[in-house]
Parts: sequence; structure tokens; C-alpha cells
Amino acid sequence: MKTSAIVLLVVLGLVIIVGGYVWSTYNSLVTLNESISNQWAQVETQYQRRFDLIPNLVASVKGVMEQEQKIFGDIADARTKYANASGANEKAVAASEVESSFSRLLVVMENYPVLKSSENVQTLMAQIEGTENRISVERKRFNDEVRTFNVMVKRIPSSWVAGMLGYNEKAYFESVTGSETAPKVEF
Repeated sequence: MKTSAIVLLVVLGLVIIVGGYVWSTYNSLVTLNESISNQWAQVETQYQRRFDLIPNLVASVKGVMEQEQKIFGDIADARTKYANASGANEKAVAASEVESSFSRLLVVMENYPVLKSSENVQTLMAQIEGTENRISVERKRFNDEVRTFNVMVKRIPSSWVAGMLGYNEKAYFESVTGSETAPKVEF
């Protein structure tokens, strides 16, 4: 009788330990998953700030420079693609198109001193530059959160719990192929 009571207590103790581990791991996975969602929302907030600045920039620049309508069209098209995108990957591709259009706009601005000297344009470009820096910071934070989550999902024994609970590896924010090359602007 005493032996069976000891075995029962040992089994019960193991069940409590394993159950506690599963519970703790589940809570950690939920917390990390929500951190990733929150961080992606921060990235999108900065994208929204960027897209709110675009119409002001376009209006200011149009007043000074009529001949570069294609760039403005590209910016507007990319903004529309972003607004219609569903999911992080489609939004990242659309956001990269906006970045490419902005790069071309910056090159054009360097070639037009009148445009460059416009106070409105300078102010808006400084705001956009600040926004681009914020986006970069938020993307890095997002990737840091994803890395933490992915490490937990891959490590044993938490990988077993993650697999049982349906948690899978998350995708990192990655730039679009070709974005490492500066755009070429020709007149």
C-alpha cells in the first residue's frame, strides 16, 4: 500500500510538473504572438504616417515641378496598392514600391534647385526622412520579436508544446528583391 501511494505521488508530481511547463510555455507563446502582432501594428502606424504625408508632399512638389508627373503617379499607385494589400507580405511589397518612388523623387529634387529650396518641400522631406527612420526602427523591432518567437517555437521541449498547440514559425519582414540597388532616374 505504501509503495502504490509513493508511485501515485510521483506520477502526480510529474503530471503537475509537465502540466505546469505546458501551461507556462503556452502563456509565453501567446505573449510572444501578441507582441509580434503589436509590433506589426507599429510598423503599419509608421506606414500610415508616411502615406498621410504623401498627399502634402505631392501637392507641394507639384506646385514647383510639373514635368515629373510619372513619379507622382508611381507614388500614388504604390499608395493605392498598399491600401488594397492584404497581409504583411503584400503590404511589405507595396511599401517597398513607395520607397523606390521616394528614392527617384529625391534624385529628381537634387537636380532641381528651385524644388530643393522650397521650404514646404524641405519640411515635408524632413518629415518623410524621419518617418522612414521610424519605419526602419519598427521593422527591426518586429523582426526581433519574430526571432524571439521563432527561437521558442524551434527549441526543444517548447517546440513540442508549440506543435501541439498549433504555433508555427513566423515570417520575418524582408525587403523585396532588387531593393538593394538604388533606382536609376533618367531624364
